[in-house]
Amino acid sequence: MNYILSDGTSRESLFPFTFTRPVAEIRVGILTIREKWEKWLNASVSVKTEDYLAIKFPLNSAAENVVINASYLPDADLVGAIQKLRMGEALMDDGEYVAYLSGDVETPFDSTKFKTVQHQPTGLTIKNTWDIFSKNGDALQSDYNILTAGRKSQPISNTNQVLHPENIFLEEGAKVEFSILNASTGPIYIGKNAEIMEGCIIRGAFALCEGAIVKMGAKIYGPTTAGPGCKLGGEVNNSVLFAYSNKGHEGFLGNSVLGEWCNLGADTNTSNMKNNYAPVRLWSYQTEGFARTGLQFCGLMMGDHSKCGINTMFNTGTVVGVSANIFGSGYPRNFIPSFSWGGASGFTEFRTNKAIEVATAMMKRRNVEFNDTEAQILEHVFELTQKWRKY
Repeated sequence: MNYILSDGTSRESLFPFTFTRPVAEIRVGILTIREKWEKWLNASVSVKTEDYLAIKFPLNSAAENVVINASYLPDADLVGAIQKLRMGEALMDDGEYVAYLSGDVETPFDSTKFKTVQHQPTGLTIKNTWDIFSKNGDALQSDYNILTAGRKSQPISNTNQVLHPENIFLEEGAKVEFSILNASTGPIYIGKNAEIMEGCIIRGAFALCEGAIVKMGAKIYGPTTAGPGCKLGGEVNNSVLFAYSNKGHEGFLGNSVLGEWCNLGADTNTSNMKNNYAPVRLWSYQTEGFARTGLQFCGLMMGDHSKCGINTMFNTGTVVGVSANIFGSGYPRNFIPSFSWGGASGFTEFRTNKAIEVATAMMKRRNVEFNDTEAQILEHVFELTQKWRKY
């Protein structure tokens, strides 16, 4: 069977992260959503997304295709229901499709053309940006279980202080010395060639993916994920960094999500709770207003390739788009459009040629090529987000 993950109806509510990737490429827990489905299905999975993203994330179709809404994360119940689908059937959850089996994947889904089967999934859904950090603990535990089943961890150095070592897994080449690892509140997963430097205090759940680094003296509270190639330092609480993003110095990051190739300058601090303890509202690209999250704790949502200078302060519930550059004293506004340059004193437009120069330089430092495909995507996002740059 050919499996495809589609963006479903949640793509816009997951901006700014889905400006530059399909929903399936969001990281939550340890793995991306696509990687989770590939593990559960034991099969390769492609994605159905916007045309400008398809140049990087191509669709593979066949005579029979199971199209799965990528906002739904896999578990035994959902995988079992999907594998029972017959041609022309669709699993429906309160008017939204969860999955369908069809020979036609190009035509938008139309429930009237399918025999619908009502199904209420028992697993996690990622339909809003704040779901990524608020559901990270459950997703991390699920990923940990599937990645470590039947396997043995590399030995933990006796220079460390450890609580519940049975909930700690070190992949090949992982390094941890002279640190405190407390896995009583959730698992701790240290990926291949990842490193926790001396003097760190880690409280699970925590995932440090391949090649990522926690710098000396860091304090990490779970559930937190640092994707491949990320760097963490200072104090981090319940946050997710997708890949190759840096929060490498002192300062606090809490209840936040950073995309790829972000960089927070030294002593950057994010507020994750309002002074009056009221529920946080977060900018919505769909309504162009502030959406109710229902959460008391919500920090920073930062899209790919965005950066901030030293001593930057972010207000509770700040949304930063793609390729923004923030600097200067004071609190910047709590919605910063993509390709913005400036801070509390005002913004100007960050042109794509300059944004591409910065992205190329940052990626080169990690031996990753910024190619024409990446440039085309950023140029499209620049045009797509033009309407919000009203300074």
